[in-house]
Amino acid sequence: MSALGSASPAQPQASLSAWAPHAWPLAPDWQPLWQAFLASPHGQQLGQRLQEQIDAGLQLYPAHPLRALALTPLEQVRVVILGQDPYHGPGQAEGLAFSVPAGQRPPPSLRNIWVELQRESGCGPSASNFAPHGRSLQGSSLEPWARQGVLLLNTTLTVQAGLAGSHAGWGWERFTHAVLQACAADGRPKAFMLWGRHAQAAADAAALDRTPHLCLRANHPSPLAARRPPQPFIGCGHFGAVNRWLLQRGEKSIDWC
Repeated sequence: MSALGSASPAQPQASLSAWAPHAWPLAPDWQPLWQAFLASPHGQQLGQRLQEQIDAGLQLYPAHPLRALALTPLEQVRVVILGQDPYHGPGQAEGLAFSVPAGQRPPPSLRNIWVELQRESGCGPSASNFAPHGRSLQGSSLEPWARQGVLLLNTTLTVQAGLAGSHAGWGWERFTHAVLQACAADGRPKAFMLWGRHAQAAADAAALDRTPHLCLRANHPSPLAARRPPQPFIGCGHFGAVNRWLLQRGEKSIDWC
């Protein structure tokens, strides 16, 4: 078994400079899915549309859309956290769902993720690190999770600067649906942390909510939903639940801190 992150690229650039899918580092066991997608009409159409936007001078994020699949090979996926699309602000997206580069001020959803971790276990950066106009020098990037087998996957892997959801329905979902199906079908039980209706709908489409997998559902960590019924994110206890499940299976727990 290869070491986690062996296919990891360097810290990503700010924006996507070209549609260069064969140049993006990718763990070898994801390659068959990726090559099949590139050869499909959906993959070809997606590449053409993204290159047209780049040629028009538009900024697209992130620079390396497949970074989650470079850091976390399929053979080492133990947990899947499913997001919607990358952050659309400058310097935020780094190819990992909910994550921003170290030193970048955590967006509201990421702040609530740390709030829940603080509530559950007292770990992670304290609320004082997240002053309204400050930056946290730690606790921004979730790359350490990815290196422990947590696949941080968005269902749409690129976005136009300033326009959330701008590449939804362009074809990425075909590929990420295949990724989810591969995670579900490879024979090793996994924990799926499904936050919000979008993630839960994607999980339903991929038939993830079945044994032997653990599927945990809660509202999205966005401030609009994190504390609201029917399944508030704050108080969900998912991080501890995943670790208890892993330990029961004889596996090492995730160091979420």
